[in-house]
Amino acid sequence: MADVNGVRICYETIGDPAGRPLLLVMGLGGPLIWWDDQLCRLLADRGFWVIRFDNRDCGRSQSMSGRASLVGSYLGARPPYSLADMAGDAAGLLDHLEVGSAHVTGASLGGMIAQTLAIRHPGRVRSLVSVMSTTGGRLVGWPSPRVLPLVLGRGATDRAGYIELATAMFRRIGSPGFPFDEARLRERSGATFDRGVNRAGTLRQLVAVTSASDRTAGLRGLRIPALVVHGKADPLVHVSGGRATARAIPGAELIVVPGMGHDLPREVWPTLVDGISRTADRAVSSHT
Repeated sequence: MADVNGVRICYETIGDPAGRPLLLVMGLGGPLIWWDDQLCRLLADRGFWVIRFDNRDCGRSQSMSGRASLVGSYLGARPPYSLADMAGDAAGLLDHLEVGSAHVTGASLGGMIAQTLAIRHPGRVRSLVSVMSTTGGRLVGWPSPRVLPLVLGRGATDRAGYIELATAMFRRIGSPGFPFDEARLRERSGATFDRGVNRAGTLRQLVAVTSASDRTAGLRGLRIPALVVHGKADPLVHVSGGRATARAIPGAELIVVPGMGHDLPREVWPTLVDGISRTADRAVSSHT
């Protein structure tokens, strides 16, 4: 546990601390275990010191206070906290670990946090990989109406119910072009419930997203190696969000994966690991 930015954050590291630091930032309501252990080991084998953590209001990190309303956020109400605050948590965790700068990869909401970290704390990010995310522009990255009821619906209060709901949700938002590994998803969902499910916290995270401004102008000012990875079949964040992100960041590489939805199927891991490593290799070697 680390006390950073006024928030208690749970984190874990994998690999050799002498390796290249790689900060992994997960998406909405997703604890650090959503970065699969095997995926993290593949990254460690590429010479990265992998750092994964539970965002505030998620898993074993601190549960925040404050009421959040999606309607209120669209009407301009002040959110309990912002994406900038969540990016501040990430910067604070690097401080705690005595890491001056790191390669940063974020998925979904995590991609938005990673983008914000790069914009607001430019010296802390050596390279940026944004996965299944978007710029915050209202005309790109929209969700399909057919998946919103699953994302915004009532949650389960018991373990078995949570596993069933999570399985149903990822069956809808996951990758239609790759095998659906139900056994693996059920195991992860059970571990997620055991780690701590925070419905009010997930809503606060979502309101941080809906209250955020368009990051396009800030992304245009970045001068770091960047990669954008997005599924062509993503129903939760339309591929237009990934394309817009890549257009905004000077020199960014874009990989659109056919058949990939809003998840990280095992079959995509080699593409992701190669991309993260390739993007890190482009970073200025003088960073410490």
